Amino acid sequence: MAFGTATATLWDSIKRTMSTPSVTAHATHAVDANTHHRISTLFTQYAHCLDDDRTDDWPGFFTADGLYQITTRENEAAGYPIGLMRCEGRGMMEDRMLALKIANIYEPQHACHLLGPAEIHPHTDGSYHARSNFSVFRTMQSGDASLFATGKYLDHVVNENGQLRFQSRRVIIDSRCIDVLLVLPL
Repeated sequence: MAFGTATATLWDSIKRTMSTPSVTAHATHAVDANTHHRISTLFTQYAHCLDDDRTDDWPGFFTADGLYQITTRENEAAGYPIGLMRCEGRGMMEDRMLALKIANIYEPQHACHLLGPAEIHPHTDGSYHARSNFSVFRTMQSGDASLFATGKYLDHVVNENGQLRFQSRRVIIDSRCIDVLLVLPL
C-alpha cells in the first residue's frame, strides 16, 4: 500500500471514530432499572476479567468491529485523535492479547479496578451511551501497590442477540504520565 493510501485510510478511520455519537448524543429519558443493572454488570464483568488476568476473554466484551482506545484528558480536550492505545476490531484486540503472552516483555503485575456508578442514556438507535469513572491500582511482583491510572470510560454499548457488548470503549485517563509501559487494557 502506498504511503498516501495508508495515510488516507488511517485518517478515514480516525474521522469515523471522531464522528461516532458521544455520550451526550442520547435520548432525553433515562434507562429502566433492569437495563441499568445489565449494563453495570457488563462493566463489572469487564473489570473482573482484567483483574483476574483473563486476557483471552477481554476481546469478547466487544463487537467484531468494536473500538478500544486509551487517550489522555489533554488529548481529548484538544481533539487529538491518536492516543496511547488503539484497537480497531476484535481481531486486533486478540492479536494484542496474544502478543502479551509471546512477544512482549514486562514485569508481572496485577490490576484492581474500582468503578464509579455509571450514567447511562439510551440512544435513538436502541444502543446506549455511558460514562463512568475508574481508578486502577497496580500491584507489582515485589508486592508494591500503587495507583496506576484514574479517568473515565466513554462507552457505546449495543445488544447483540441478547448479549451486551461494547461497540466502543474510549478510556480517557487524567494524566499523560504513565510510570511504565502501558501493556494491559484499562
